[in-house]
Amino acid sequence: MMLPNFEKARVLVVGDVMLDRYWFGEVSRISPEAPVPVVHVSKTEERPGGAANVARNAAALGAQVSLLSVAGMDEAGDSLARLLQSENVAVVLHRDAGLDTTIKLRVVGRQQQLLRIDFETTPGHEVLLNKLNDFERMLKDADVVILSDYGKGGLKHIVQMIALARAAGKPVLVDPKGEDYARYRGASLLTPNRGEFRQVAGGWQDDAELTSKAESLRRELDLDALLVTRSEEGMTLYRAGEALHEPALAREVYDVSGAGDTVIATLATMLAVGADYAEAVHVANVAAGIVVGKLGTAVVQREELAAQL
Repeated sequence: MMLPNFEKARVLVVGDVMLDRYWFGEVSRISPEAPVPVVHVSKTEERPGGAANVARNAAALGAQVSLLSVAGMDEAGDSLARLLQSENVAVVLHRDAGLDTTIKLRVVGRQQQLLRIDFETTPGHEVLLNKLNDFERMLKDADVVILSDYGKGGLKHIVQMIALARAAGKPVLVDPKGEDYARYRGASLLTPNRGEFRQVAGGWQDDAELTSKAESLRRELDLDALLVTRSEEGMTLYRAGEALHEPALAREVYDVSGAGDTVIATLATMLAVGADYAEAVHVANVAAGIVVGKLGTAVVQREELAAQL
């Protein structure tokens, strides 16, 4: 299929942002202090993570992307704002002096992740309330909304956000977290991965049981559709009375971190230009197949996607 032109697609991303830091180095010995590898760091890198990675994925496809989130008044928050601007994301970042910007620091040796260290705090109520006012304002200029929930507290008002977006006739795509899916009621589409779906719906023996559980959750939450991403089993879209399966694209899997961000960003960008769910899921599946071949939170460029399609 031909990839649509995304220049007119207007995507609003709201959620938990973080800074992904990578320390790359060589491992040539074990520490004399404890039985752990010693990493001699030779290169460091920073990338936008969480909802910020979703935003940069949509921007890499050529969409007009706005991002609304909360960050600390710290060096990591400055880095995030700078990185996002360089990737053509229009960012509204509420800075809170009482908040540490979430950082995920990954130590990588010999192309293997050896350790991840997380720094995070929960944002204050006042900052989040201000964010809701901005959401109402920014909603007017969006074709589709992504709510990227990483469970860091940045989406306290998600129930109101879904209601406002649906009242304005805008599709709302949610990447969920945790066990309380009731707060996502009324969204257009939910995109849990296999583990997240199992956490909420319980296990299943076969595809028929999975379909039954997915349809039951879809009806209970009043969703248009539910997309379960299933790693090596591909992804399945559940709508009223139908299950549409996209098999995983066989290629070397290097790193699955951030693949869900690429999927929801691609879905939203496709829906913003008028594609139907089946087309959007097909293209998102191809994008996922590309991004898992890259290290860390990465993006898929429009040209790469067009070539694969």
